[in-house]
Amino acid sequence: MQYVKLGSTGLDVSRICLGCMTYGVPDRGTHEWTLDEEASRPLIRQALEAGITFFDTANVYSDGTSEEIVGRALRDFARRDDIVLATKVHGRMRPGPNGAGLSRKAILTEIDHSLTRLGTDYVDLYQIHRFDPHTPAEETMEALHDLVKAGKVRYIGASSMYAWQFAKMQHTAELHGWTKFVSMQNHYNLLYREEEREMLPLCADQGVGVLPWSPLARGRLTRDWGTVTDRSTTDGFGATLYQEGDRAVVEAVTRIAESRGVPRAQVALAWLLHKAPVTSPIVGAAQPQHIDDALAATELHLTDKELEELERPYAPHPVAGH
Repeated sequence: MQYVKLGSTGLDVSRICLGCMTYGVPDRGTHEWTLDEEASRPLIRQALEAGITFFDTANVYSDGTSEEIVGRALRDFARRDDIVLATKVHGRMRPGPNGAGLSRKAILTEIDHSLTRLGTDYVDLYQIHRFDPHTPAEETMEALHDLVKAGKVRYIGASSMYAWQFAKMQHTAELHGWTKFVSMQNHYNLLYREEEREMLPLCADQGVGVLPWSPLARGRLTRDWGTVTDRSTTDGFGATLYQEGDRAVVEAVTRIAESRGVPRAQVALAWLLHKAPVTSPIVGAAQPQHIDDALAATELHLTDKELEELERPYAPHPVAGH
């Protein structure tokens, strides 16, 4: 496993981050396709044994049960100081006016609930899951800064939003001498490259690490176009992200994978790992092969000609994932 710095910080993270939305009680929340604890633990252990030290979850995943499952597995299979553990805050966790969002009340409440479910006294990377237009940036950034100073959080990060929103929050923190975001977890893959317009150049300029979610486009880059899976039949959000014209990109991935004699997942991930300033893609794994492919992708070097062939069919998309 390769290890790299997260943006301009001194924090080392594995080149692959295990995305843990896949793990959670299936009848909790909106992810009917998740794996229960018995099925999840061997995959988390496989990731650890392969050298993956970076794990990403969120309070909303399977109504908090993802954090519980991941927390127990990491306590059983790893030493806490060796792990970089990330979770998120923003989504609705309970009914009522303060059960979601990025108010001071919501942030301070949700970090304590997440720490309890994870079974730890701190998280390494605490990320805002989305931008909250209903809360002043000053309130959110000061609350996050206070968590860092209290020792409950080591670093803070953000996830999908417009570049101007991210710049506004960073500027707010800088004006007040508060902790700034060190990472951006955004929607970025061969089928969705709109982040190359504004967000990626901003992150490169400011030394912010990039942690793409859905690096395989909900699995669309790994299978024949139109193939239906258990997840795709219930993933309403995923159905809004891509379009029919993306078929040509999938076909390009298929051609290169066949010429290389490797699975399509390896080619799609290798392309992403070639893109600066990508630090560590968030890779979900429901089968052992998914982890194997992610590891192999870190060693797969694509030629300039192959990169051009993969990128040529791309057509602009409406902004999606925010």
